[in-house]
Amino acid sequence: MKKILVTGANGQLGSELSVISSNYSEYEWFFADRQQVTLDNLDLLKEQLNKIKPDVILNCGAYTAVDKAETENELAFTVNHLAVELIAKYTAENNIQLIHISTDYVFDGSSSIALDEEKVTNPINVYGASKLAGELACLKENPNSIIIRTSWVYSKFGNNFVKTMQRLMQEKESINVVNDQVGSPTYAADLAQAMLDILKFKNWIPGIYNYSNEGEISWYDFALSIKEIGGYSCNVGGIPSSSYPTPAKRPQFSLLDKKKIKTVYNLNVPDYKKSLRKIFI
Repeated sequence: MKKILVTGANGQLGSELSVISSNYSEYEWFFADRQQVTLDNLDLLKEQLNKIKPDVILNCGAYTAVDKAETENELAFTVNHLAVELIAKYTAENNIQLIHISTDYVFDGSSSIALDEEKVTNPINVYGASKLAGELACLKENPNSIIIRTSWVYSKFGNNFVKTMQRLMQEKESINVVNDQVGSPTYAADLAQAMLDILKFKNWIPGIYNYSNEGEISWYDFALSIKEIGGYSCNVGGIPSSSYPTPAKRPQFSLLDKKKIKTVYNLNVPDYKKSLRKIFI
């Protein structure tokens, strides 16, 4: 029986993998939190991997505090780069399958067409730079690994845009949301299912893949969809990014092209609104 190690077990994606793991009893599952797999302590990390002895690693753990990363540069790079490098090397040496999760923030947002996997990377914040460094290390140390870039992740678990909007729309009469950053959200449950579909697929085809739900929207459009589906009466206004300054710059355009993952792994990618409705059930 193959043992699957899931890092970042308490995060959005790890939590969704935990939910669907009961449908895959042919695997032995090991869900590791920050204590069990310590991504910010490399000496301890290697010991922990040797102890767990997985056959598959789904690396969902990451440093994801985008604004904080601007001042916690070293920690962001330790978790998102050096730990990934160590995991990739370990999986290569021990013939372990690795799926590593990355981000649309490896791009600078200057494109006006959906970004495919060959698009030139050029991160504009520390978080994006640390995740790109992790990608490059992963491919170098284990060319047989799979990297999935995703964007705007939300779920019923953890902190995310959808939950924040649900709360604010019930508390306030009006809110403003940025309307000039364009992309597509990702329901973590859909991404978790996609990872298992890849794992079960007849062929393991390594490389970088994009995954997010279908649709091209701004955060403002996303908020309007949440208002509509939730039946909230809160007034939602659109504002430019310049009216909502943050420590870390955000890509203006980070819509991911999903053709490759749909073709290679025969995946069905749901429309963002169809998946968003599941949060309200």
